[in-house]
Amino acid sequence: MSVKTALRVIEIIEVYAREKRPLALSELARLLQVPVSSCLALIRTLAELGYLYEVGRRNGYYPTSRLLAMAQQIARNDPVRDRVYPSLLELREATQETVVFAKLTPEHRVVYLEVLDSPHTIRYAPVAGEFRELHANSLGKALLSTLPPARQLELLRRGPLTRYNDRTLVEPEAVLAEIAASRQRGWFRNLGESLAEVGAIAWPLSLGGEHYAISVGAPVYRIEPNQDAYARILRAACAALEQNAI
Repeated sequence: MSVKTALRVIEIIEVYAREKRPLALSELARLLQVPVSSCLALIRTLAELGYLYEVGRRNGYYPTSRLLAMAQQIARNDPVRDRVYPSLLELREATQETVVFAKLTPEHRVVYLEVLDSPHTIRYAPVAGEFRELHANSLGKALLSTLPPARQLELLRRGPLTRYNDRTLVEPEAVLAEIAASRQRGWFRNLGESLAEVGAIAWPLSLGGEHYAISVGAPVYRIEPNQDAYARILRAACAALEQNAI
């Protein structure tokens, strides 16, 4: 029950992030697909703790700035983010494209730890906390490359690899060949393998004995002609982070 309650609280936050407006109790319950009575108990608790407030009678509830303040305080004290953020910012400024910092979860999915958006109107716009599959993601390939070859093959053979489109590599051996070629080339890439018009290049790094990866992502038409230039900047940033961590 406690796990389900925690999940509901996170879902409430995500609903508000998606809807961007006050929500009446009945509407929130509908969006969460839960009974109104269950939703009411959660809303009352969050309101009592100062995380939600009632906009007005029959006008619904909306999050207070307490949630933002807590999130900012947590982010400011993240030891890994604090170490890498200046370099991520410099990389974003140098490329003018979206920069993502990620690592593998215990379940061997890619989780985005930090995202710095491109200033371009048309841009790749993921969100921190999103998950991606290994085989069709530049960060996933970069992170896979840090594992022993036998382990790479084992993870790729765990189940059918999702085919997102005709560019997606779905044979484990083909993914391994692409990883080997990427190491020799000097960057790992995804050119429309998961989202047809989105591309990214990535490179791994090690901090405190843990493996991470950084990517530069953008529409394919901007990434493809700049792969080599962006890769040089990206590798230099990763090398500097590793050197400073020693």
